[in-house]
Amino acid sequence: MRHILVIGAGKSTGVLLDYLKEKSETHQLFITVGDKDIDQALRLTQGHKNCEAIALDVFNAADRKTQIEKADIVVSMLPARFHIEVAKDCLKLEKNMVTASYVSKEMQELHDDVVKKGLVFMNEIGVDPGIDHMSAMQVIDKIKKQGGKMLLFESFTGGLVAPEHDDNLWNYKFTWNPRNVVTAGQGGAAKFIQEGTYKYIPYNRLFRRTEFLDVEGYGRFEAYANRNSLHYREIYGLDDVLTLYRGTMRRVGFSRAWNMFVQLGMTDDTYVMEGSENMSYRDFVNSFLPYSPTDSVELKMRNELKIDQDDIMWDKLLELDLFSSTKMISLKNATPAQILQYILQDSWTLEKGEKDMIVMYHKFGYELDGERKQIDSTMVCLGEGDYKTAMAKTVGLPVAIATLKILDKEITNPGVQIPICSSVYEPILKELESYDIRFRESETNYLGYNPIHR
Repeated sequence: MRHILVIGAGKSTGVLLDYLKEKSETHQLFITVGDKDIDQALRLTQGHKNCEAIALDVFNAADRKTQIEKADIVVSMLPARFHIEVAKDCLKLEKNMVTASYVSKEMQELHDDVVKKGLVFMNEIGVDPGIDHMSAMQVIDKIKKQGGKMLLFESFTGGLVAPEHDDNLWNYKFTWNPRNVVTAGQGGAAKFIQEGTYKYIPYNRLFRRTEFLDVEGYGRFEAYANRNSLHYREIYGLDDVLTLYRGTMRRVGFSRAWNMFVQLGMTDDTYVMEGSENMSYRDFVNSFLPYSPTDSVELKMRNELKIDQDDIMWDKLLELDLFSSTKMISLKNATPAQILQYILQDSWTLEKGEKDMIVMYHKFGYELDGERKQIDSTMVCLGEGDYKTAMAKTVGLPVAIATLKILDKEITNPGVQIPICSSVYEPILKELESYDIRFRESETNYLGYNPIHR
């Protein structure tokens, strides 16, 4: 039996394990799942004969090394900041490694040594990053092989609630890490290139500079810019492209509403609020409003945001119980962002049985034989409820498929890498189609810059 060590029994690990367990007999696999919470690992292994659950604290260096040494390949499903310690052990013990996270500076610095030892450290093999890389490169490479010149590449991804459970005014529920939603876009201006001109959107304007997207069968969405689209020019071989833009998808109206929190300062994560553990929701809101001995918190809020009582924006705020004086914030020394997250989780947490969806949309503008064309490529993945969420499927399945293909020596190119080579993305995308994760393409004439955008 070949031994796979999976470190971390989080939200996507269940789908990953289902895949590996299904393949365990035909591919001679034995899977060890290690987590600090052994009960969580036991829930995922479910007593399968080719699995075992162990208690594993990633900060216990001796135990970590012992388990890695037993493995033929290591899958780290830990939070991104913890991968590096696992990676250093894998390098020293000459084990291949797979993660779904972005390549950190520390991980990239291991590249030369990983190559020297002939190891594969595959990163960014989830959904975004991951499926976005693979599906984009498949079309970009196809265009280039035909002799086409890339003019535009835009890419958008959204983790959203499935239509049948889209039942609040925000058309949104948390389907992944709520903290990432609350702090999205912070840390500098969003950067991209539009028709050959560099563009920058500061955080205070980010949610008012959106683009509309239509996905057949699922209606209209909007997208706001990700922080640094320019990072992908070299990675995707698009150094001469005129337009390069990556963004996050939401239902129309979300960004305008979210901008209310941004303008008030409720998404700030740089300071703590004194006495936060004794605040009500109403107290929290009032902290950001001018003092008035006579005006209510509601009236001050409407005046500050310049919204009318019959505006849908006001209804969205009311729906969150923001003005409740009985709902308390039980967080000590919390930042505004942490408190806002706490309040939103009260309303936006998926209930048992509720489903999510992943939506991805790529635009490719190119010139071939004197004609300008545009390819629109879309993917929608629906969750099945409970642990088989769309997010878990689109993260866990690519990780699992890549792990097995590295183990089977179908992926052998060494180094710290992401899935942008055809030898990696072709077989993985093909297998994902059998799980109904597939892209649908349409081609039209390329019209270039649309002045209503951005």
